[in-house]
Amino acid sequence: MKICVVGAGAIGGFMAVKLAHSGCDVSVIARGPHLQAIREQGLRLIDDDGSHVMRPIAATDKISDLGRQDIILLALKAHQVAPILDDLSTLMGPETLMVTLQNGIPWWYFQKLKGNYRDRVVETVDPGGLLFNGIDPHCLIGCIAYPAAVIAEPGIIKHIEGNKFPVGELDGSISDRLEGLAAVFIKAGFKSRMLDDIRSEIWLKLWGNLTFNPISALTHSTLVDICQFGRTRELAVNMMSEAQAVGESLGAGFRVPIERRISGAEGVGKHKTSMLQDLEAGKPMEIEGMLGVVIELAEMTGIEVPTLRTIYACVSLLDNTVQNEQVRIFAQKN
Repeated sequence: MKICVVGAGAIGGFMAVKLAHSGCDVSVIARGPHLQAIREQGLRLIDDDGSHVMRPIAATDKISDLGRQDIILLALKAHQVAPILDDLSTLMGPETLMVTLQNGIPWWYFQKLKGNYRDRVVETVDPGGLLFNGIDPHCLIGCIAYPAAVIAEPGIIKHIEGNKFPVGELDGSISDRLEGLAAVFIKAGFKSRMLDDIRSEIWLKLWGNLTFNPISALTHSTLVDICQFGRTRELAVNMMSEAQAVGESLGAGFRVPIERRISGAEGVGKHKTSMLQDLEAGKPMEIEGMLGVVIELAEMTGIEVPTLRTIYACVSLLDNTVQNEQVRIFAQKN
């Protein structure tokens, strides 16, 4: 089984090591010092139980070097996919599966979706419909990445908690290929439920991301800090309530109540969200795919989301300042 992980960051790197350890032929796409470290020393995983796993894994920054794959794990952030669209085609064969792991609403959200919004382009995450028109939706499998992980240093992934990667076909079917993908994930040690409504699960994950990520970036606080401080917990409730109204207007179901979802985030503990990690690293924050897109969908469905709009404006300004003025916000060293 040939698997290429496009974007060997925290989640992509975690999956790459576990899949390689299970016997898959894994290659990764990475850049900079991270790529150099993987080439020289392999990719090392420090698992949540303290165990260490090191795997020699083929690594490159040139997608076209690798040839056709059985499975592509697309672990890039939403705004990073369009620039490599042509290169991705070199990995594709007639039976290749492309598994999307982006946080937030994916570009394919309305593809194969029944109802009035079928085949609409989600402009916030796919301006001009480049991905909509450039990637055959038949090859796509949706996947939600629930684990928390960080790049501890180049070439080293630290897994914090979680191992759930539920998967689903865009049309809701439980196909043979979906069963095969789930089996590959399960063999690698992941929990991988097959879903007949992948979009509702996307909303469940996004529910937390669109809330805790921007609050974390704006306040430089971890999940448990946000949840245990009364005012930010109330802010999270308001944001999630507005988002739920948008999701439900599009047919999504929310299988857990808001307070349970917040308690789940609280249980993760002193974890920095991916947006806060990007802020501290001086990288562009993944705002549009998590928050801007929900505002687009709110406008589409006529739902008022004043709290989401306020937080979106503030975190967008923060990102603009960091990127344009080269402001750096450093994590405190213990």
